[in-house]
Amino acid sequence: MMENNDKLLDSFFAEHRQEIADNGFSRRVMRHLPDRTRRLSQIWTTFCFTLALVLFIAFDGLQLVLDTLRETFNTAVESGAAQLDPKSLIIAVVVLLYFGYRKISTLA
Repeated sequence: MMENNDKLLDSFFAEHRQEIADNGFSRRVMRHLPDRTRRLSQIWTTFCFTLALVLFIAFDGLQLVLDTLRETFNTAVESGAAQLDPKSLIIAVVVLLYFGYRKISTLA
């Protein structure tokens, strides 16, 4: 009985279907609705960045980074990497700084 009613309703609505012109109304409404996912994404990004900054400061991250760079430089000098071309080192540093800047700027 229910299946028969469903079929009758479907056929009735299919026969009497009318298109209503909205002249872009739906698009304008959707454009003015607040974007909840974007807002949540910004809040989550801000929270994670703040947490990372607090942990970096709490665990003395700057000193750890400097120590790691010093050890890396000393190891490179000891293993003979001091004979590298200075232009290559400058290019590598500039490229790494550029990629680091791009990564940080995409977080904002």
